[in-house]
Amino acid sequence: ASALELAACGAHVVVCGRRSEPLEQTVASADGGRCEARVCDIREEDQVDALVGGVLERHGRIDVLVNNAGGQYLTPAEDITPKGFRTVMSLNVEGTWLMTHAVATRAMMGGPGEQPRGGKIMNVTLSPHHGLPGMAHSSAARAAVENLTRVLSIEWARFGIRLTALAAGHFATDTLMTKYPKPVVEGVAGTVPLQRLGTEEEFAWLVAYLASPAGDYFSGAVLTMDGARDNWFGSWPPAGVADASGKPLAEERRDRS
Repeated sequence: ASALELAACGAHVVVCGRRSEPLEQTVASADGGRCEARVCDIREEDQVDALVGGVLERHGRIDVLVNNAGGQYLTPAEDITPKGFRTVMSLNVEGTWLMTHAVATRAMMGGPGEQPRGGKIMNVTLSPHHGLPGMAHSSAARAAVENLTRVLSIEWARFGIRLTALAAGHFATDTLMTKYPKPVVEGVAGTVPLQRLGTEEEFAWLVAYLASPAGDYFSGAVLTMDGARDNWFGSWPPAGVADASGKPLAEERRDRS
């Protein structure tokens, strides 16, 4: 959805991933032929370098990078194998770093004697921030990406590079809606104070906003988009502490007059 929204706003978008089929579907859905697909495993440095070099050769510049690749699986922490932990860290942390470093150094910082071009880098992470039981590996990876974003926003400010982390809560993605039973999906929505899942379009609008001039002063921030899920579990007020209208009950106070 983010790629389609950026293309609709007039950007030329390059989407990449390991499998060509979903990429081509995105390209086919984009308006005006402003989207192209490139197969790339972001965990492999040589593939990342080839991707970035090819984009620069064809288009001459990269203004915005959105790192939204990620992967995790539900498992108790004691059952996570070293290989499983490395796999999650490699995709979420190392892949994000390789893409970020390649784009920043080759497209945004400027070469010797050149003025920095600057640009924007958005790293998609997860909410809630109080941890994801059953996903210790992913919790560690996402925390690493957020702190990497904060540090780079300071170090690379001199190049005009602005970095933000977008902490996404529960969204009605194809994966969530098709991978899990309906009761599970409904239960997840019930944990959100707004009592619904976010939509892919809502997240895409945030990405487009930050990519626009309106987002030029955002840098170093972790922007949470989760319907207040990070602040509270479930609806407010909870069952049993509201009157018939839904207003929270107030504690009776003694008259001290």
